[in-house]
Amino acid sequence: MDVSDLLTETYDRLPDLVRAAVDGLSPEQLRRAPGKGANPVGWLVWHLTRVQDHHVADLLDAEQIWESGDWAGRFGLAADPHNTGYDHTPAQVAEVRPESAQALIDYYGAVAARTGTFLAGLRPADLDRVVDESWDPPVTLGVRLVSIADDDLQHAGQAAYVRGLVEAD
Repeated sequence: MDVSDLLTETYDRLPDLVRAAVDGLSPEQLRRAPGKGANPVGWLVWHLTRVQDHHVADLLDAEQIWESGDWAGRFGLAADPHNTGYDHTPAQVAEVRPESAQALIDYYGAVAARTGTFLAGLRPADLDRVVDESWDPPVTLGVRLVSIADDDLQHAGQAAYVRGLVEAD
C-alpha cells in the first residue's frame, strides 16, 4: 500500500462517521448541547468539516469550499474563512445553527471530495514538504494530513457519543 492509498483509506472512513452522527436528527437535536459548556452534534460535525476545509484549502492555496455557494447561510453564519470553531465560546458555539442534518452531510461531502482528489495525487516525497514554518520543528505535509485526520476522527467520535446522549433525552 502506498502513502496515497493509506491516507485515502483513513479519510474515506469519515463520510460514514459523519452521516452516522447526524442522519435523522432534527435541527433542534443537532443544536442541543448535552450539558452546560458542552458542544452539540451539529457544532462538532461543522467544526471537523471546517478544519478540514480550511487546512486542505491552505495546502492547495485555494479558496475554501465554505466561501463558495451558500454553505455559511445553511448554518446561520457569515462566510468568514477564519471561523473554524477554534476557541469558540459557548455563545459562538450556539450561533452555529445547521438547517438540517443534510446540510452537514452535504458540506462534509463537498470537502471530502476535494480532499480525496488531493490525496489521490500524493507521492511519498510530497509528505516531506514543509507547509508551516511557524512551528518548531516546521510542519510537513505528512504531519499536517495526520493532524487533520486525527482532529476529524476525534470529533466524529465525540459527535457519535453526543448523539447518543441527545437521543436518550
